[in-house]
Amino acid sequence: MSGSVSFADRTGPNLELPVSGKRTTWGSLVGFFQRNRIGFLGTIIVLLLVMTAVLADVITPYRDVDMPGRRLEPPSEEYFLGTDELGRDMFSRIVYGARVSLWVGVVCVSISMVVGGSLGILSGYVGGRVDSLIMRTMDVVFAFPGLIMALVIASVLGPSLTNAMIAIGIVLIPVFARTGRAPVLTLKEMEYIQAARCIGAKHSRLILRHILPNIATPLVVQATITLSAAILIEASLSFLGLGTQPPTPSWGTMLGSGRRFLETAPWVAVFPGLAIMITVLGFNLLGDGLRDYLDPRYRFQR
Repeated sequence: MSGSVSFADRTGPNLELPVSGKRTTWGSLVGFFQRNRIGFLGTIIVLLLVMTAVLADVITPYRDVDMPGRRLEPPSEEYFLGTDELGRDMFSRIVYGARVSLWVGVVCVSISMVVGGSLGILSGYVGGRVDSLIMRTMDVVFAFPGLIMALVIASVLGPSLTNAMIAIGIVLIPVFARTGRAPVLTLKEMEYIQAARCIGAKHSRLILRHILPNIATPLVVQATITLSAAILIEASLSFLGLGTQPPTPSWGTMLGSGRRFLETAPWVAVFPGLAIMITVLGFNLLGDGLRDYLDPRYRFQR
């Protein structure tokens, strides 16, 4: 036997992990969506929607305010989805309208998730009278239909896209408050939380380091599903004239102005309606897929 000792012998066993049989996070996500057809379909729809909104200036033949054609021309090779009552290209306006819908969805959900999630964490963690006060307030908001409350708030604030987003964000706050509160009630009684509290951990540290990471998953899933609700409410407000104002393209505004021509030029209302339907369907399917993926009972199912 040779007296020399190799570097591997001096440093212990080879610590390189075997690659076979191990699945990266990205690989497991791709593999899951390959099995979950509904989630995969929702992902494709949302990705196409995002790409359409980002590349609107590239893929559209005209700007959203251009009037290149005659009024109410039917779909043709020159105008893929026809023209509206002012001679504007419907395809270009629908593509630019995707930007408005995505912007509204992201802003409204961000507002409601930050405010509602914070209220839910505070309510569940503190408990007592604070919990009762916050939850009873959320119950009052829940007692009104979301669209009706958004309509009232937008009417008081005035018709504009900004006011519509504020109204939608307020309406969706109780959804995230309840989503955030429920797991906190269980987490704050866990042994590791009690141990951290016994050794003097501050409340802010307990919430930020131990509670918030554990409730992030349901909040993200809820945010994905709620995006569709925000887009749908914005389209409804714009349809009634309280959301996006002309000439900014909005699917709800286009649907509202096109309803007068349903008998003579149905494409003016049908195509914006289809865009709303496909977008809402895509986010709902994506939310269902994410929920199943982030649930260990489904994630590792083969």
